[in-house]
Amino acid sequence: MIDWALAERIATLVAGDPPQPALGRDLPEIATASERLVSGYTRLDPPDPLPPPEAVGRPQWVQANLRSMRMLIDPLAERLGGDLGPLTPVVRTGAGYVLAAEVGVLLGYMAQRVLGQYELVLLEPDTPARLLFVAPNLEDMVGKLDADRDELVRWVALHEVTHSLQFAGVPWLREHMAGLVRELLEGVNLEIDPARVLRLPGPEDLRKLVDALRGGDLISIVTTPEQRAIVDRIQAVMAVLEGYAEHVMDVVGAEVLPTLPQLRAALERRRASRSAAARLLERLFGLDLKMRQYEVGKRFCDAVAQEGGIETLNRVWRGPYNIPTLPELDDPRAWAERTRVPSVTK
Repeated sequence: MIDWALAERIATLVAGDPPQPALGRDLPEIATASERLVSGYTRLDPPDPLPPPEAVGRPQWVQANLRSMRMLIDPLAERLGGDLGPLTPVVRTGAGYVLAAEVGVLLGYMAQRVLGQYELVLLEPDTPARLLFVAPNLEDMVGKLDADRDELVRWVALHEVTHSLQFAGVPWLREHMAGLVRELLEGVNLEIDPARVLRLPGPEDLRKLVDALRGGDLISIVTTPEQRAIVDRIQAVMAVLEGYAEHVMDVVGAEVLPTLPQLRAALERRRASRSAAARLLERLFGLDLKMRQYEVGKRFCDAVAQEGGIETLNRVWRGPYNIPTLPELDDPRAWAERTRVPSVTK
């Protein structure tokens, strides 16, 4: 139903296509060094080689991410408007164009900002993961942060290589996350009330939208309490994944990157100084949830590691039951006490 070619055209237009510069020193060497450093600290030891690093432009990043988006959205789109009788083809066609535009704007906006990515198609286990570095964005960030190019690339590499080691070195993690996503997608029922198809939103609709925008949580509008519980579990996993990578990139980076304090301070200033338009767009698409995942997850991982070392923090990888709940992310000691006894998978 969704015109994915249209989504790609819109995303590429929004993203732009600045020249792709070289990333300074040899990227494979940087990735190899990062793997050695991260593995040495985390003790995550994957049985297979990590994906090779790839320097890409914004259009190539968009193309890589469209596959993941299709896997998530197509199953939902196929169920959209299926009970509207004669209106079904019209509504589904119109919705398809709207969704294509929304996906295109989202990916185009993200393509302007992302520095690196461990790209994993969760719902296609046979699809190889990729380790991507968006060269024009890294070059742009060098200028904006007044940073050393080589150190910035190495810092980003530490983060993305950590993600690679998480999924390659924790056997249950990929299927656990894929299972949560499948459970959520199977439970979502996209129904359209025929009486509301051609009317303007009423006061109740606007109130819900305003409340959701204030909380940065549009997903709460379209999920049941049961689905919300699954979303909470997904967000908890994502907070751990991102927070762990943020923790590792700072701990390991402190040993090898002389300008790390300046890099971290500059990155936090950049995250805090987004324009009003950018903040609104991030709320509309739920991207500010990801920003909070970085912050909450890093506070949790820093606190656990400071109290008990990496050995205690690595309890999160024992099994799904050891992933902290959302309340535990704000109470690291409670999580540490709960996980003191080896977990069983539930």
